[in-house]
Amino acid sequence: MRWWDIDPVLELEKDLFPEDAWSRGMFWSELAHSRGAEATRRYLVAETDGRIVGYAGLVAAGEQGDVQTIAVARELQGTGLGGRLLTELLRAATAFECHEVMLECRVDNVRAQKLYERFGFEPIGFRRGYYQPGNVDALVMRLTDPSASAQGTDING
Repeated sequence: MRWWDIDPVLELEKDLFPEDAWSRGMFWSELAHSRGAEATRRYLVAETDGRIVGYAGLVAAGEQGDVQTIAVARELQGTGLGGRLLTELLRAATAFECHEVMLECRVDNVRAQKLYERFGFEPIGFRRGYYQPGNVDALVMRLTDPSASAQGTDING
């Protein structure tokens, strides 16, 4: 993901997550830490016919990675794109030398939970009221060996 991708990403973000969409500033802040030798982030986009149809991001801190976001346009959900984006994040976690990857997922997002489980993520707890302003709980999930799950198709970053 580059700075010029932020506006189309924001459109998709607002469509998919209307109550708790990230702001422009949040994306700018994440991208500021995604380049150069000191990078601790990996953000990528998926495009079809020049249009951004998905995006994903990971933060690395020491031996732990954290999936920050994965989003796929509604018309492409269920096509495997989310899995390809997650594969690339796990490759990034491996490159960052992360030994485990964490994430939070809305408890009402069963489709995403099933995706993460297919990659080996296991539920380990809850964060009550994590998603605001809707006061929706988050399921916390962990993957203990991202390198074992980092297989699949390349996505452009």
